[in-house]
Amino acid sequence: MPHRETRRSTGLTTALSRRVLSALSYPHPVASYAEVLNPRLRRRTSSGHVPATVVAVQRPTADSVTLAIRPLSRWRGFKPGQFIELVVDVDGVRRVRCFSPAQSVHVDDGLIELTIKANADGEVSRYLYDHAHQGMMLAVSPPQGAFHLPDHRPERIVLISGGSGITPVLAMLRTLVDEAHAGRISFVHYARRPSDVIAGEELLAIATAHANIDVLIVYTAADARDQGAGNGHCSAAQLAALVPDLAAAQTWLCGPTGLMEAVGSVFEQNGWSEQLHQERFGLAVKPVDVAASGDVQFARSERFVTNSGATLLEQAEAAGLRPQHGCRMGICSTCTCRKTAGVVRNLQTGELSSESDEQIRICISQPVGSVTLEL
Repeated sequence: MPHRETRRSTGLTTALSRRVLSALSYPHPVASYAEVLNPRLRRRTSSGHVPATVVAVQRPTADSVTLAIRPLSRWRGFKPGQFIELVVDVDGVRRVRCFSPAQSVHVDDGLIELTIKANADGEVSRYLYDHAHQGMMLAVSPPQGAFHLPDHRPERIVLISGGSGITPVLAMLRTLVDEAHAGRISFVHYARRPSDVIAGEELLAIATAHANIDVLIVYTAADARDQGAGNGHCSAAQLAALVPDLAAAQTWLCGPTGLMEAVGSVFEQNGWSEQLHQERFGLAVKPVDVAASGDVQFARSERFVTNSGATLLEQAEAAGLRPQHGCRMGICSTCTCRKTAGVVRNLQTGELSSESDEQIRICISQPVGSVTLEL
């Protein structure tokens, strides 16, 4: 990870041609292919991604990689906690995933710092951990998301994270430190062992240097539980012990599903839900009690498959199609496609939608009976 101390600072033919090119390149925009053939043709793609290069790589833990990325054209700043889409070429295939910059918003060296945890099942994260190098070409989107600190900083702030969910709240903490925020801050992070904590030494230094900041690391592995501020997985009693005045705080939470459900339950049971702000990089899949039935029709491709009950993206891929997609978690909207008939279930909310003509994110849409997509 780059040293923060050195980075801180205060006619008709044309129309027909376009239609033919669009048809030939479907489902990807023409600009995507132009970018692959010659990345210098455009400084910004039609989807808003800016070409970028990796200028430094570190691997701070046994399963994470930190990239310092320099966009090749102007990239507007972000609010602490927001995410970006990172475009990576993996074995000749364009992949898009969402990651949160981890640096303070007051760092003005033109770099984006991403720390990415390599997931055993994560195609992009594992590829970056294994292959990221100085000079590697990527692309990045503008910052996105409503998960961020408000412009008017609350007096009492609690930041809770687990695993790789530390990056957006780490950006918040670093920003607040650079602003000399005078209010009280509790930074609660869950990790298996000390060696798994990203920026562990920096967090300790921040807590030592700032009397208004408590850094509370909780270790969940049995052989490390006596080394932290708490032990075991999150519970109501544990949170009450770590942050006794939680009711008075605005809280930002990002982490694995189990942690988010545990914290969310505490806030809901106590009537504090409006004080909890969450970022979920995963599906909150709702129980499904109806057996899969019907067929899925991909109209433009003239293909049919028997509905397996999987997401429409997964069923399209199983049918041999390669629809454009990114995060696979309903965040980036890269996979948005028009549904012309049928009912789908949103796997983030559990809600059913039967509109006959609507744009849906196929990575989080499960067909309920027969469905037709314009794909």
